[in-house]
Amino acid sequence: MSGTLVLVRHGQSEWNKLNLFTGWKDPDLTEQGVAEAIEAGRILGERGMKFDIAFTSELTRAQKTCQHILDGVGQSDLKTIRNEAINERNYGDLAGLNKDDARAKWGEEQVHIWRRSYDTPPPGEDGESLRDTGARVWPYYLTDILPHVLRGNTVLVAAHGNSLRALVMVLDGLGKDEVTSLNLGTGIPMIYELKADSTVASKEVLGDMSGAH
Repeated sequence: MSGTLVLVRHGQSEWNKLNLFTGWKDPDLTEQGVAEAIEAGRILGERGMKFDIAFTSELTRAQKTCQHILDGVGQSDLKTIRNEAINERNYGDLAGLNKDDARAKWGEEQVHIWRRSYDTPPPGEDGESLRDTGARVWPYYLTDILPHVLRGNTVLVAAHGNSLRALVMVLDGLGKDEVTSLNLGTGIPMIYELKADSTVASKEVLGDMSGAH
């Protein structure tokens, strides 16, 4: 056995609440989102979880989620590294648009492809597919996050639905078709115990992902 990796998608953001494509835009957490982050910290704290280092993105909603979790486990001052490599995927021209309005304009099927397909980016030169997102998440994970876990440490990563989907895809060995139906709930910790060869020994989800979007 090696170390522990805890992944948490940020709590509900203002734009999640408004059903808007968010991407690299930087809305804050809602009251519900704050409560979700605090609850994640409470649950992890009750389990006696202590972290050696934390990673988060360059976006406010993930950073605040990370801090609420660390507060909840009594580690408010823990070293936390921020990097845009684990930012949400860039939604290009869709960012800021209401998802229902986008469906009305381009059709349900096209919007679903943009949201969930593995390798079709949304419109706009900055738009990223899940594969594009993974192309920055995976190297960062291998060079900056994983080494801490392999040293036997317990590592927190508070990030985003799609940056974490890209990571879970690799950890869980999901194929391109399987990952399209993968949904991660806001503020729900996923605890991975990794072996010394970096493969997964066990996975535990501390919450209900059934209503995730």
